[in-house]
Amino acid sequence: MQNSVQDPSKIRNIAVIAHVDHGKTTLVDGLLKQSQTFRDNQAEMAQDLIMDSGDQEKERGITITAKVTAVQHGEYRINIIDTPGHADFSGEVERTLNMADGCLLIVDAQEGPMPQTKFVLGKALAAELTPIVIINKIDKPGSRIKEVEDELADLFLELAVHEDQLHYPVYYAIGREGKAWNDIPSDPVAGADLEPVFAAIIEHVPAPQVEQDKPFQMLVTALSWDSYKGKYAIGRITRGRVKAGMSVALCQKSGETVKAKVDQVYMSHGVSKFEVAEGVAGDIVQLTGVADAQIGETIADAENPEALPVMEVEAPTLKIYLGPNTSPMKGQEGEFTTSRQIKERLDKELEVNVGLRVEEEGIGFLVSGRGELHLSVLIETMRREGYEFEVGRPQVVTRDNGGVIEEPIEELIVEVPAEHVGAAQMEMGSRRAVLKEQFASPKGVTKLIYELPTRALLGAKGILLTNTKGTIIMHSLMIGYQPLGQSLQQLRNGVLIAFENGTTTPYSLQNAEARGTTFIGPGEKVYAGQIIGLNTRQEDMEINVCKAKQLTNMRSTSSDGVVQLTPPTILSLEQCLDFIENDELLEVTPANLRLRKRELDPNKRKRQK
Repeated sequence: MQNSVQDPSKIRNIAVIAHVDHGKTTLVDGLLKQSQTFRDNQAEMAQDLIMDSGDQEKERGITITAKVTAVQHGEYRINIIDTPGHADFSGEVERTLNMADGCLLIVDAQEGPMPQTKFVLGKALAAELTPIVIINKIDKPGSRIKEVEDELADLFLELAVHEDQLHYPVYYAIGREGKAWNDIPSDPVAGADLEPVFAAIIEHVPAPQVEQDKPFQMLVTALSWDSYKGKYAIGRITRGRVKAGMSVALCQKSGETVKAKVDQVYMSHGVSKFEVAEGVAGDIVQLTGVADAQIGETIADAENPEALPVMEVEAPTLKIYLGPNTSPMKGQEGEFTTSRQIKERLDKELEVNVGLRVEEEGIGFLVSGRGELHLSVLIETMRREGYEFEVGRPQVVTRDNGGVIEEPIEELIVEVPAEHVGAAQMEMGSRRAVLKEQFASPKGVTKLIYELPTRALLGAKGILLTNTKGTIIMHSLMIGYQPLGQSLQQLRNGVLIAFENGTTTPYSLQNAEARGTTFIGPGEKVYAGQIIGLNTRQEDMEINVCKAKQLTNMRSTSSDGVVQLTPPTILSLEQCLDFIENDELLEVTPANLRLRKRELDPNKRKRQK
């Protein structure tokens, strides 16, 4: 049923928040399906993670951008905001919470509250959202519902802004099966659905507090775009009404006011949108026609252009150099290669990615974001769109606090099997991490809680996954700043560097294999200064990987047998970013990722040391 609700008391706006992988998007799937949003024969009924629409979201299995959807439940219209769980995308959480009046906090019945649970719940309670707790995945063999309830009570006690927030309803669910209960079920297999969740939203989440008869006002909290209608400004109407064809004023961040006209008003329904005659205060709408709108700006009545407060988003913690490719292979594999094209693309990204900052740096740019994942998602997106560029090593963003330079610090929670605790502690010790707590769970898993500078975390995940045979689970959250400490020593060995331009041969790669681990196979084009492997020693080594075997009349090709090579180690984008040092760059093209020295000339490199 698609209709536009004219009575704000029949509207409920709710944000779904949780730590990564605790089941937010899966639960939203269930709410969409059980509210008859789709016909029985629609493809979405057989689909999982309906809201994760981006290519990278599907591949990585995570939510990257917050999405707004809506379902109709009886006479109530429920707007649902699905938010990301990763700390790197916390800008998405911050900008969308102001559209909601309540939040569904989803917690895994086995893992309990995790670092990101604490972050998103703190933000939601500070925004005075009414919380509803859902303990999800209660069918897990390791579920510990009572302990998780106690941990949640402690967390609410720590984060609550006022006493009312300590009284919250708790529900139990198996999101994957679309089942929820008011009490812990004795038989989770029995028939159940998500009706208790719908009832909880309608009962506990307050209707929006709005002024319908005042002039129109709306804060833009999200943007979307299609080639048919252009830009959609998405937000919750704070007061008044908006109709198609209405004259409005856009109150920009610069303080200027620009006149505009609303072409059409849309509302969400499931994964699609539909046109309505008007939107009322308290509802979340999508407006076309306001082409200059940016996130954080206000669209208001043309006669009363009053701006709402601009959203404050926490500062970035990591920065990375991103500029046009300068290697000998530049311009061969990408469609967009110039500094101007890269700048246009970054400007477009800034419109929708509120956690990002960009400043010019020589011919390139310094791009600052919330973490490695935040930056690597942007790099991968640009790469898929046909851009060719180079990036430097991620660096922390410091701040000046009264003459003291401070750096961000993180709380890191590590879960590792007992037999690998030593390997984890040794690696964290070399990174000057401070162990705050350590306790063992009954299932042979040890939980370690560290505090360490953000820069000490760079590259840690890949090394720890290798050292613990892939069994480690890590989650970090920025918790504040401390005075800048001394620099860390290089934790990585030296690299093998190609000596000349050419094509690699099996004979010379066999020689390189004896010196360390190779990153490239035979028959690949390389250039002088390109990193082709990791040395077994601390220093860098130049090596000729393009040399063919010289044949003499004493020796024939066949008598030497076939060269047996170990398959090369192929690094992913994140692994490449973790790998490079300050004097190295990563060349990113749609076809390849190449590691290289910043200075390709070996003589100049030696003089720089």
